[in-house]
Parts: sequence; structure tokens; C-alpha cells
Amino acid sequence: MPPQDEAHRVHCRLDELLAQRGMTLTRLAELVGVTVVNLSVLKNDRAKAIRFTTLTAICDALDCEVGDLLVVTE
Repeated sequence: MPPQDEAHRVHCRLDELLAQRGMTLTRLAELVGVTVVNLSVLKNDRAKAIRFTTLTAICDALDCEVGDLLVVTE
């Protein structure tokens, strides 16, 4: 089992999805009901966890699937 502090390989494509939709992080935060800071942590791949309710709300707001938002890198 890898050490707990080892970096994960999950990449969040939030920047790309926001750009494709012409939406700001601030607007997404309003739609989802979370802070810009929390979305920024996710966007910059620093999140260690995400609630399913938040993930669902992000996918609803961006009209995407979880696999569009989160990908596993090499």
C-alpha cells in the first residue's frame, strides 16, 4: 500500500470544462453552493476527497459526467 502522503494520480479537468463552457469558477461556485476556495483546491489537484453531492452538483452545472471531470493519469 502506498504511503498516505503520496500524491494521487487523479487529475481534475475543471479548468478545461469551464473554458469550454465559458463559465467562471465564481459562477460555478454560486451554482454548486461551495466556496471558490474549495473549487480552486479541486481545480489545482490538491483535493484529497470530494463529497458525492458536490461532485453531482458540479456535473449538473457543467452538464458533464464524472469521467469528463476526473481522470486518472499515468
